[in-house]
Amino acid sequence: MAKLNIKPLGDKVIVKRVEAEERTAGGIVLPDSAKEKPKRGIVLAIGSGKLLDDGTRSELQVKKNDEVLFTSYAGTEIKVDGDEYMIMDETDILGIVG
Repeated sequence: MAKLNIKPLGDKVIVKRVEAEERTAGGIVLPDSAKEKPKRGIVLAIGSGKLLDDGTRSELQVKKNDEVLFTSYAGTEIKVDGDEYMIMDETDILGIVG
């Protein structure tokens, strides 16, 4: 994977989805059309935090390399040099795995 040269702003984060499972728990091989897009990924970059009313910035709860779970309709998908990423609000992230 090439170096990502995008810096998210404010409370935005850039996430790379983890690969979809090829088999079910019972061992059935899934075709591409039956795979759901995973709702988890790795945080690649974070913004500087949400600007508060008093002029300070709130610190983000996630950090680079965290594995996270996010909502089904989270963020905006983008493609950079053939790789797919998502830019989303920190509020779209449900939790940190691990």
